[in-house]
Amino acid sequence: MTTPAIKRVRREDYAPPPFLVDQVALELDFRSGEVIVDSQLHLRRNPAAAPGQALQLDGYGLQTISLTLDGVPLSADRYTCSDTLLCIAEVADRLTLSTRTRIDADHNSSLSGLYRSQNGYFTQCEAQGFRRITWFPDRPDVMSTYSVTLHADRENLPVLLANGNPVGSGEHGDGRHWAKWHDPFPKPCYLFAVVAARLDVLRDDFVTADGRRVQLALYVEPGKSDQCAHALDALKRAMRWDEQVFGLTCDLDHYMIVAVSDFNMGAMENKGLNIFNTKYVLARPDTATDVDYENVDRVVAHEYFHNWTGNRVTCRDWFQLSLKEGLTVFRDQEFTADTHNRALARIRDVRTLRAVQFPEDAGPMAHPVRPEAYVEINNFYTSTVYEKGAEVVRMIHTLLGEAGFRRGMDLYFARHDGQAVTCDDFVAAMANACGVDLQQFMRWYDHAGTPRIRVRGNYDAEQRRYVLALTQERPSAPATPASDLPFHIPVAVGLCGSDGHDLPLVLAAELAGHSAN
Repeated sequence: MTTPAIKRVRREDYAPPPFLVDQVALELDFRSGEVIVDSQLHLRRNPAAAPGQALQLDGYGLQTISLTLDGVPLSADRYTCSDTLLCIAEVADRLTLSTRTRIDADHNSSLSGLYRSQNGYFTQCEAQGFRRITWFPDRPDVMSTYSVTLHADRENLPVLLANGNPVGSGEHGDGRHWAKWHDPFPKPCYLFAVVAARLDVLRDDFVTADGRRVQLALYVEPGKSDQCAHALDALKRAMRWDEQVFGLTCDLDHYMIVAVSDFNMGAMENKGLNIFNTKYVLARPDTATDVDYENVDRVVAHEYFHNWTGNRVTCRDWFQLSLKEGLTVFRDQEFTADTHNRALARIRDVRTLRAVQFPEDAGPMAHPVRPEAYVEINNFYTSTVYEKGAEVVRMIHTLLGEAGFRRGMDLYFARHDGQAVTCDDFVAAMANACGVDLQQFMRWYDHAGTPRIRVRGNYDAEQRRYVLALTQERPSAPATPASDLPFHIPVAVGLCGSDGHDLPLVLAAELAGHSAN
């Protein structure tokens, strides 16, 4: 028996998508034992891609009922269709493709795509789950606006939700109802979400810094709404903090959280419709510890902060995963530090880093913050991408200072709002905003391993001079590019007198140029 060859996806092989999808119109009809998905994609050829390429769409577990191109049924000789790929060789530069597919969400045990839980139907599309719902170019650099209409039995599935804002709802007259949602902001398909379920709801609102009233709703399994007040309060505090610290406001009129027991991640930042594991929502004094409450704060904030760092500006490809996750972990760490106790929060973060990420970085699974290749992208949702990625962002914050980092963030959004970009784009915005050279700093994204720093200090009492000598031992990381350059590491220095108070610090001229290395 021949072992199938392992297909490795490499960062250096990235190519722009042949086609872009400007608008997506979806209708999901929930019926007994099946879900019928009608999709209409408005596509155009990508001028940045190589010309003349065929239209290729990803799929998995789809039963294709019909295909229509520009309103005309597509004959069998015009396309090829396998279990995972729909290919149409000859198409115009602009086209509308309509597909009807049937999916078996009731027996989807992967918790990816659209699946059934005990109280209804939910989605999880990161990283490649949308292809389990309909034919689509399932990659993060295809950003589209979505209109979604859901049809279901009102008694069994009374709550119908999708990304964005509600634009209509009504009755079909046979015990069934419908709801339509529109998300005005382009997003990659991994941020798509729908919920059709029986749920309780806790409602509130939030007035943004520019005076808009945002309707908030937290949906939870029946009988558990009494455990949701803290999570809803955490959302409001995170929204206010992001306005005050980064000048970022909520951009939708509705913001929703749905908590479900059957969910394979802690939470997911789908645009305006976050889906959570109940572990990070439910909290009540008689059932939760202080750590539980803090974890709810942190995870709720993390998913909300993704609205800008991950949703409005997203990843060009999955190698750039830390672009959204490392940056957003840093942001949720800072929120936690400001909300609770900064020193204790930092100790907790460093303990986690040393206990989980350091061993990962020193073992056979070591990989850079931005990997060079993968076989299965879900294997790269690691402490290196998240926690080490956050430490890399924190070093940039230390190098630039709080005001400089804010200028870099402002420039990052001004340049890239509505785009799918790379880690290089983020660091370039930081460097350009502050007029610094961060080229060597990029080693942190491309090299695995943890450098070791040896520190020697000597104080000359007569000259009142303290000399701090730092030497760096670079890690051995054969899987990453070879280089003799050290890592660019910022170092904060302070001196204390015999009474324990800070001493004024003046850097010697010959050392000043090396104080941040």
